[in-house]
Amino acid sequence: MSNDSNNKSIILYDGVCNLCNGFVQFMLKRDSQEIFIFGALQSEKAKKMLADFHFPAERLTTIVLIENEKLYTQSSAVLRIARKLNGVWKLLYGFIIIPKFIRDGLYGMISKYRYRIFGKKDQCMVPTPELKNRFI
Repeated sequence: MSNDSNNKSIILYDGVCNLCNGFVQFMLKRDSQEIFIFGALQSEKAKKMLADFHFPAERLTTIVLIENEKLYTQSSAVLRIARKLNGVWKLLYGFIIIPKFIRDGLYGMISKYRYRIFGKKDQCMVPTPELKNRFI
């Protein structure tokens, strides 16, 4: 990672999940200020970052947000990401008032069936040369 990326929020996602890849594409189109950089959970750099937080490898079924030297997962990560977007997406952060166990329960159901519903790729997405600087 470059020094510039140290000030960015990092989104780690399941690189073979179609839903997760769709989310990354969605974010790339709406993150005009380039607040976020991305990395597949399966990558060695992501695994190292997660190890620095003592994050168990068997929990790689969740989106991870790293910002301000803190790690957020599941619904908390998604809502914190939404808060930094422009437009109506920012309003989604209001769902933070719902108890975490309820939010994460819903997140867990989607996560559990994401491959069955949305499908799975054989390998992680390779960013285009224009987007390479947006990935770890």
